Amino acid sequence: MNNDTITSTLKYLLLILLAGFILYFGSVLFVPLSFAFLVSFILYPVCSWLESKKIPRSAAIAVGLGMITLLIFGLIYLLARQFLAFQESWPEISGRFELAVTRLQEQLTAHFNISKDGQDEWAKKFFEKAITSVGSALFSSGTSLVIGLIVPVYSALILYNRRQLVNILTGFFPSENRNQIISILNKTIVTYYNFIKGMLIVYLVVGLLNSIGLWLLGIPQAFLFGFIASILTFIPYVGIMVASLLPITVAWITKDSLWYPVGVVGVFAIVQYLEAN
Repeated sequence: MNNDTITSTLKYLLLILLAGFILYFGSVLFVPLSFAFLVSFILYPVCSWLESKKIPRSAAIAVGLGMITLLIFGLIYLLARQFLAFQESWPEISGRFELAVTRLQEQLTAHFNISKDGQDEWAKKFFEKAITSVGSALFSSGTSLVIGLIVPVYSALILYNRRQLVNILTGFFPSENRNQIISILNKTIVTYYNFIKGMLIVYLVVGLLNSIGLWLLGIPQAFLFGFIASILTFIPYVGIMVASLLPITVAWITKDSLWYPVGVVGVFAIVQYLEAN
């Protein structure tokens, strides 16, 4: 390779390294800003429609953000009510759980010659790891809360100054391509808006089907478990398995037949099959 090629290669490597440093150390800014752009894409069609009805831009943005806030808090309220109802029945469930654990320990000792002390030691290590994981999750939740407070502010600023941002974006391209860039940007926003709207409908339908199936089986707090499973399906494969563990455990503890946990697995499997198709 000649000197010009080496110089060019080193220049690009340095640019990539510099971009990596900027993204890593600037994540505090870029992460909420990225979410803000996504929220802006969702709200833009709504705000644009409201503005076409002679509603001021600031009021249209406030209405759009208010709709998302009400939707999120409404879902949190419904899940919280279900959780409190589940907490009220927890003493009975915990009593049955202790009895089931005692029987399981006896079976493990009888069939696999695992001493009770060994089982207790394993359970202690498991719960220590679980507490550590919960602590990490709470820290992440606190960080997410801060991001959640910043994102609406960024989104409002992006929506309010969207024309200036579009002018800045198109300024990077030749003037003859301006209309094409604006057309691509509009199609991107509309496509993303339709995608999110479709996904929300899918999650709503999946949550309802999960809840109805668990309710027919007589599982306590079917709505809570059904919609938690629906939300966690956002994580491919792993999400639905993690979400199914709690209702399967509750079915195993509260019912006298093993067919109920099998029924829970069947409900989630059928709903996931329908959702995938």
